[in-house]
Amino acid sequence: LGLEEQRGCCVMNQLRNVLVASLAASAAAYAPSALAGMPATSGTARPAAAAAAAAQPSPSRAVRAGGPVCQMRRGRQMRKPPAPKDNTPINEAIAFDEMRVLVDVPGGSDEMLGVMPKADALAAAEERQLDLVLIADKSEPVICKIVSYDKFRFNKEKKKKEQAKAVKGQELKELKMSYKIGAHDFDVRLRSAQRFLKQGNKVKFSMLFRGREIVHSAVGKEIMERMATALDDHGVLDSSPRVFGRQMIMTVGPKTKEAMAAAAAKKENS
Repeated sequence: LGLEEQRGCCVMNQLRNVLVASLAASAAAYAPSALAGMPATSGTARPAAAAAAAAQPSPSRAVRAGGPVCQMRRGRQMRKPPAPKDNTPINEAIAFDEMRVLVDVPGGSDEMLGVMPKADALAAAEERQLDLVLIADKSEPVICKIVSYDKFRFNKEKKKKEQAKAVKGQELKELKMSYKIGAHDFDVRLRSAQRFLKQGNKVKFSMLFRGREIVHSAVGKEIMERMATALDDHGVLDSSPRVFGRQMIMTVGPKTKEAMAAAAAKKENS
């Protein structure tokens, strides 16, 4: 380097050293004043204050620990479901003086005791250490059964649940027909209806009359009735053919297993 360049480097180094020293002095002068404005705390004071704050329970913790919210939640969790209400008259609550009495036989058919006064029926139930339960108040005379009331109520609730389940899973299938339907199309609708009924579904038959075709509603009714007769082994007529505006509708529901078995036995014997 030349002489002039060496002098320039020396000057720059001196200026840099002066600037660094100035910044260091300013920082040293500022630190004591900043610390003087802060509250003086010892090394053990801060942990003690933090521990006191942690030990003080917050309002939300107090409510969660044993306040009304916790009590309400506990109440909801521990509340038992209400027992099912059953208003079936039993024993002395039966308001009939004469009745036909059956006796429950576990694993077999009910035993018929015959018609007797209420006092004799109660005595027969007490002798067997069972209850006298009214099961049919529309009959003449009414029908009562000697059975354990707990067993009767359990079977009743079970049957109700099964019926609700069957209704929930049931669908309504619609089959459309015409008053001019041919033999082949009639058989196709018949087989479809039989399949739907076996699946436990209801079948709705509809017939639409356009314009002046409504004058042939009598012919349409005959076709509907013929379909209902053909389905007698598989279903039960829920609603007869009826005209609504320009549409005729008929509904057929599925038969129960017991009814289907009885119909099959009757068909074999005939």
